[in-house]
Amino acid sequence: MKPPFLLALAASLAFTATLAAADASIATAFPPLKSSDIPRNTQIGTGAPTPGTKVAMAVPPAGSKLPTLWVIGDSTVRNGSYGDGATGGQWGWGAPFVAYFDATKINVINRAMGGTSSRSYYEGLWKTLTPLIKKGDYVILQFGANDNGTASLKGTGDEVQNNLHTFGWYITQFVKETHDKGGIPIICSLTPRNTWAADGVHFKRDNTTHAAWAAEIATKTGTAYVDLYELIARKYEQLGKAKEEPLYADGKIHTSWDGAVVNAECVVSGLNALKDNPLAAFLSPRGKAIAPVDVSAPAPAAK
Repeated sequence: MKPPFLLALAASLAFTATLAAADASIATAFPPLKSSDIPRNTQIGTGAPTPGTKVAMAVPPAGSKLPTLWVIGDSTVRNGSYGDGATGGQWGWGAPFVAYFDATKINVINRAMGGTSSRSYYEGLWKTLTPLIKKGDYVILQFGANDNGTASLKGTGDEVQNNLHTFGWYITQFVKETHDKGGIPIICSLTPRNTWAADGVHFKRDNTTHAAWAAEIATKTGTAYVDLYELIARKYEQLGKAKEEPLYADGKIHTSWDGAVVNAECVVSGLNALKDNPLAAFLSPRGKAIAPVDVSAPAPAAK
């Protein structure tokens, strides 16, 4: 008969082997996403360029009766005009985001555009999108990276200067006009710039302006809200600075493909943490496997 300590060791090794096998199984079930896994028709359309752009914006497949999840925002959601990583290897999270949804249940269409602010998108591309939104569709939106200077006024009030409204006013319009079309809006805060605290361990937060204003509008309008800024900051702190740095293609604000995947998973983790996730029924197995992260709970210790 084997001594007790050998039996315990054998049990421990068997448990470790079981965990390793489970990890291998997960890796096989969900291999790392590649840009080639994402259908191009979810990122760019065909035919004549959409007014105000160099390209045709993506649309759902002709004749589709499925609901559509429209994704709108700036270059952190979509790279430049083409959404193909051609600009310095930059990718927005709206590309890999598609893989976390079941294409047999919902169309995911990325109509974000690089260089846009809440104002410029509202005054331009939004006008070409609203006629396409039908009852039962969803609009997930993220702005703020380009809402500086004269792009929009600061805050969430109703003041107007030189025909400019506040950032919060434009976000409110997206929400209101989505509801007017019978759609369901979801607000995300902007993605953070690559800034670490002096200790190199904590990711520096600068989320008291556009991120806070987005949250305020979500509360005022009763709109589902994903604090993407905080979710990403926490993820980076867990990865550590050395592993985080390659996630930025330009070292500042625009992500590489791997960074876009991380950000997309942060969006899904925020959605999965909502008490009533409006998109829960449409998640793919990959999307369902993303653990929810509740940012109302204290952040785990940074590595």
